[in-house]
Amino acid sequence: MARYRGLTWDHPRGRLALERAAAGAITATGEPLIEWDVQSLEGFESAPIAATAARYDVIVLDHPHLGEALAQDSLQPLDELFDPHWLAGLDEASVGPSIESYRMANRLWALPLDAATQVAVRAPERVTRSPQSWQDVDRLADEVPVALSLAGPHAFLSFASLCAAMGAPGSVDPGSGFVHRSTGIAALELLRGIAERMPKGTTAQNPIGLLERMRTERDIAYIPLIYGYVTYATGQDPLVFDDAPAGPDGHRGSTIGGTGFALSARREMGDDLLTHLRGLLEPDAQRSFIPQHAGQPSRRDAWTDPTVNAAAGNFYRRTLATIESAWVRPRVDGFIAFQSAASALVRAAILGDADPDHTLSHLDVEFDRLGASSPAERTIA
Repeated sequence: MARYRGLTWDHPRGRLALERAAAGAITATGEPLIEWDVQSLEGFESAPIAATAARYDVIVLDHPHLGEALAQDSLQPLDELFDPHWLAGLDEASVGPSIESYRMANRLWALPLDAATQVAVRAPERVTRSPQSWQDVDRLADEVPVALSLAGPHAFLSFASLCAAMGAPGSVDPGSGFVHRSTGIAALELLRGIAERMPKGTTAQNPIGLLERMRTERDIAYIPLIYGYVTYATGQDPLVFDDAPAGPDGHRGSTIGGTGFALSARREMGDDLLTHLRGLLEPDAQRSFIPQHAGQPSRRDAWTDPTVNAAAGNFYRRTLATIESAWVRPRVDGFIAFQSAASALVRAAILGDADPDHTLSHLDVEFDRLGASSPAERTIA
């Protein structure tokens, strides 16, 4: 039996590099250092983090879970465990807000293993050049099948990113509503217009399902916002990923995702485990081992490395500008549940006849309810 148990998500990008690294990691007494279990993408996005931390030592998580985790004292602050000079170097090296998204209440709670944000994707034989603006996306939807990522939390995430592109990103501080009303209405109306022309059956597919369908069936020509998966930029019938379309001022709105290593508060972690995790974030590992095992590195020098890009269809180079300016979601306690509820509201407005103004009023009320229960969020550095 391994000394430590970890939980990641069930996709080659989420598990392969971790499992291969673990296969060669042995403790001083000859036992396996760490064994990885997996959960679905939906579990990764919405499963209660406190329950997960009660069962696992190392948790691969997304930053919006931090509010809940801190409210229930589920995690250990990593600045107490890792060398501060090494962390400072990692802070400088991480692409976009990857590491900053895990910093809360003046502490660091996860190490950025994997960097991802919403970007555009196209079938190159159907769309030779990605639209540069959202107005171009709207026009393209008259010519070829354009899909939106709307399943699970992604309707809300697409909406939030479009609001950011329009110059009014969502609030991270509950108390005065989530988004400027006129911007929110314009975003909902634009998404609704595109959705009216979407290929059938796409509304229930998560990002992996959409990308798999796009690559194999080719009945989706373009998606303006979807979390990037480098595994679909390589191999047979590769897709082409590009920067997200821009709003009126040229800003490419996107909501950062990716994953980080967090450590459960349930037990003390040994130096052997810390050394193992740190090794996966070193420059050589990020430029070779991680991308060679279906992972997406979190270091900027890997995203700009010519060799890494040559093996990935220039996935990183083509989307770098988008991730560098990506929006970081609120990390208040209760946000994960809010995100699910908000996505259902947004989806109803995009796909049905729900009134946009009423939808946004409801969204504001639900968001502001989070404000009284999150002292940690109010002290973000």
